[in-house]
Amino acid sequence: MRASEAVRKPVVTVTPETSIHDVATLMNRHAVGSVLVLTGDGAVAGIATDRDLVVRALASRIPGDARVDAVMTSDVITLDAAADVRAALPIFRAHGFRRLPLVDGRRVIGVLTVDDLVINVAADLGDLVRPITGEVIFGYAEEPRTPVVHG
Repeated sequence: MRASEAVRKPVVTVTPETSIHDVATLMNRHAVGSVLVLTGDGAVAGIATDRDLVVRALASRIPGDARVDAVMTSDVITLDAAADVRAALPIFRAHGFRRLPLVDGRRVIGVLTVDDLVINVAADLGDLVRPITGEVIFGYAEEPRTPVVHG
């Protein structure tokens, strides 16, 4: 599966000038834990996560009308949107973050999250165990065969 196919929510983007308060409002409205901060030409300048807002802004008493680029993470690691979704696993493991922007060249396609991966794995496991569950609950569909004795 391509990484872009595993994404469950549309990407939310802002400009560096967007206020921290407006970013928090957008996150709440779209039920996301991050927004991508894009430059004027659409390149990724940074990512602002709910953790950035709490740890870098709120805990440091930065006012809500401050610009998001004051608290965003600017060294953003991205993954090609066409890459196999499994290529995201070592990136998540190595860096300890939960959100990975997907790009096609410089164009943002979406944000793959650890939550997306967990949901996909759970769905795959559900599909895998469905026939087994049926056998455990309802037994085998065919009648037992009479053994043939050779004498």
